[in-house]
Amino acid sequence: MLPSNRSPLMRSKRFHAPVRVVRSLDAMQSLALAWKHEGQRVGFVPTMGYLHRGHISLVERARRWAGPAGKVVVSIYVNPTQFAQNEDLGKYPRDFPRDLDLCAAAGADVVFAPRDGAMYSGGQPEVHSTWVIEDTLSAGLEGRSRPTHFRGVTTVVAKLFNLVLPDVAVFGAKDFQQAAVIQRMAANLNFPVRIIVAPTVREPDGVAMSSRNKYLTPAQRDQAIVLSRLLIEARKRVRASTTGLDPIRLREALRPVAAVYPLARIDYLEFFDPRTLEEADLVRRGTRMAVAAFLGDTRLIDNGPL
Repeated sequence: MLPSNRSPLMRSKRFHAPVRVVRSLDAMQSLALAWKHEGQRVGFVPTMGYLHRGHISLVERARRWAGPAGKVVVSIYVNPTQFAQNEDLGKYPRDFPRDLDLCAAAGADVVFAPRDGAMYSGGQPEVHSTWVIEDTLSAGLEGRSRPTHFRGVTTVVAKLFNLVLPDVAVFGAKDFQQAAVIQRMAANLNFPVRIIVAPTVREPDGVAMSSRNKYLTPAQRDQAIVLSRLLIEARKRVRASTTGLDPIRLREALRPVAAVYPLARIDYLEFFDPRTLEEADLVRRGTRMAVAAFLGDTRLIDNGPL
């Protein structure tokens, strides 16, 4: 869902400084090296654009961390290698001028927006042959449903880290598995960057903000609340239990909730340890739940602690 025209996210440009746009990979890296030489703190928020209030909360978090003397970079790049052939790469929503205004209002200094194809083998991602692969945390949940997804995510984020040279990178908890995979990658490969995971931002009815919400018809949007309703019901049951719950029985107990929303088709509903992402043998307080569902052709995800 987009912010309304009256939202503070849509302030006129006269109320904030314009943001600098960098397109060239070499120019971005040179700028980052100059900041390092000057001792500047650099906060970074990687995105695929079509920004919403959830993204902006990440930019604002990076701005607070960097302080008035530091730098904040937002990347806008629809990364082709994290999409499978049957996914929505070609129609992924874009609105670059609006994104620039939102980034400037949130305090970003630079928007790094490499041109299509620049990140991979001279515009031929199909011949790119060097990959960054995390093969433990990425195996389940989204990795099971989208087998090549995280290979694309870790590779592009590693490249962005090498170009932006951030001290801190901010990710959203809506993509909890992605944040965990990036944290593991950064630690294993000794990237000198701290990963901050910021809370999920939700619409008033509980739907997690997502650029893909734009795809939903009004009827589908009404039923997208199924994901957060499943989380709420699971929390109630876990809090009422003193010994923990069997995950199979809990999943069955949640079926009537999903049945209220017939336009939604559940892809997966899993309970896992937030540290290891391994499936939980017993669901108790501290266990995390993740759910993915299709509404028409649109696939949405959500997660939260129980």
